[in-house]
Amino acid sequence: MDSWWVLLCLSLLLRTSGFQAANASKPNILLIMADDLGIGDLGCYGNNTLRTPNIDRLAEEGVRFTQHLAAAPLCTPSRSSFLTGRHSFRSGMEAHDGYRALQWNGGSGGLPENETTFARILQQQGYATGLIGKWHQGVNCESRTDHCHHPLNHGFDYFYGMPFTLVNDCDPGRPPEVDASTRARLWFYTQVAALGVLTVALGKICGLISVPWKAVLGAASLVFLFFVSWYASFGFVRRWNCILMRNHDVTEQPMVLERTARLMLQEAVSYIERNKHGPFLLFVSLLHVHIPLVTTKQFLGKSQHGLYGDNVEEMDWLVGEILQAIEENGLKNTTFAYFTSDHGGHLEARDERGQLGGWNGVFRGGKGMGGWEGGIRVPGIFRWPGVLPAGRVIHEPTSLMDVFPTVVELGGGHVPQDRVIDGRSLVPLLQGTAEHSAHEFLFHYCGKYLHAARWHEKDSGRLWKVHYMTPRFHPKGAGACHGQGVCPCSGDGVTQHSPPLLFDLSRDPSETRPLSPGSEPRYHAVLARVHEALEQHRRTLSPVPPQFSLGNIVWKPWLQPCCGTFPLCACTQDGDPNEA
Repeated sequence: MDSWWVLLCLSLLLRTSGFQAANASKPNILLIMADDLGIGDLGCYGNNTLRTPNIDRLAEEGVRFTQHLAAAPLCTPSRSSFLTGRHSFRSGMEAHDGYRALQWNGGSGGLPENETTFARILQQQGYATGLIGKWHQGVNCESRTDHCHHPLNHGFDYFYGMPFTLVNDCDPGRPPEVDASTRARLWFYTQVAALGVLTVALGKICGLISVPWKAVLGAASLVFLFFVSWYASFGFVRRWNCILMRNHDVTEQPMVLERTARLMLQEAVSYIERNKHGPFLLFVSLLHVHIPLVTTKQFLGKSQHGLYGDNVEEMDWLVGEILQAIEENGLKNTTFAYFTSDHGGHLEARDERGQLGGWNGVFRGGKGMGGWEGGIRVPGIFRWPGVLPAGRVIHEPTSLMDVFPTVVELGGGHVPQDRVIDGRSLVPLLQGTAEHSAHEFLFHYCGKYLHAARWHEKDSGRLWKVHYMTPRFHPKGAGACHGQGVCPCSGDGVTQHSPPLLFDLSRDPSETRPLSPGSEPRYHAVLARVHEALEQHRRTLSPVPPQFSLGNIVWKPWLQPCCGTFPLCACTQDGDPNEA
């Protein structure tokens, strides 16, 4: 027995010292995040009909988390939490009502300057820090050139990509998406007003109405100004939002979707080659697999799941090419690599051909739903050959917010002590020195509304989930809010539960069998313990300026990034004039 203990302690010591020795050399850090990918879309998470060999190999060679969770179910707030290790409402990057993500490059909302990202801390530790791909955290505050929310103002020393996000408006062949309902109403009001002016003018011509021509022309002018004022933004969504930037410069406006994937890949590979003598942090924020699912001819029609499946398989190929660049530059054993998605698959994304969103496996719900597992459970794959064990699977609850303290620790930095950090370092779990996650409780928000909380009861191994609010699916019996972009967070679109719904995720991961005092003897005790933790959590909250207020979210022409002379903004790659 004594010799067994000696061997066990020696094994742990060697593993820890090996991890610390590797850490002392400051590994390169490669973070890859997909957009709107369902956890059930990957082979390593149970899919046997889509081909994702490169991501699956990453899992085989590293550590795979099965309970990795987004801190928010939509792009902007989820990425804010990922970058800062904090719930997005602590930065004002959540909505009370209305808009739940940034709508314009020309808005003034975005990640506040006083927030600290992992890139900023690693930059201070001597890392080259690059972001390739999607940002969606804002650009400017007061002028077109202040770049207060820009990646270069948040610790990245190189940026190439899309400051906004892909939307249907980026594809001329797709129906409008950004504020489509508002645009429809404004067009209706314009038509009604124009018809009214035309009717008065005809009445004047026919002598039926005695109205001065000056009044008729004045009314016509007001209708025209009304139309021009809203069309100046909504009529040019593609030109204003669908752009590419290199650092502070717009390089393509509007962007040509068919070549974007190739450009992103070239930039990522080039960044790796330029910084191979390291250390470097590279965050590859993929545009795949967000609608409109732009896919190159090489992958079109090749999957078993239509356009969405084609896009997933192209995404896997892109990941494989980036990992190959790491290997070809001799960096595989010195690179800490990570793959995830910002939230669950988009169940409401459909067109006349069928489903355009992802599959969330056995989990209920999807994108936009802050409580149900399908909206927040995401892939979590880590690889560091020779340091992390290959093929290991961890079933502990973890969060995208945990990447912040993990990366900071690996890079030799320290997390800020002047603010609440909700993430917890994954280093102990990854190195095997900790059996359980540092999270006993996790809180799941939809906008600023707490929808659910989970309690990992480590002694018993049970994982309790309490739902205070859930979205009302429609049509009745559906698993999503079809007919809407995503499910709402509050109001008539949600059901408030009193008493709350209680599930045991360790036995019911699909959240189909709510517990009751009759089926669970500890029902009241569990609810009381979670309520106590929730009260402690609420004491950490404090008000901050809202970044999604109407004043911050509306399009402001003086903030619009532009290549050329505003409003005639147009250029091809790297700023070449484009008359078209």
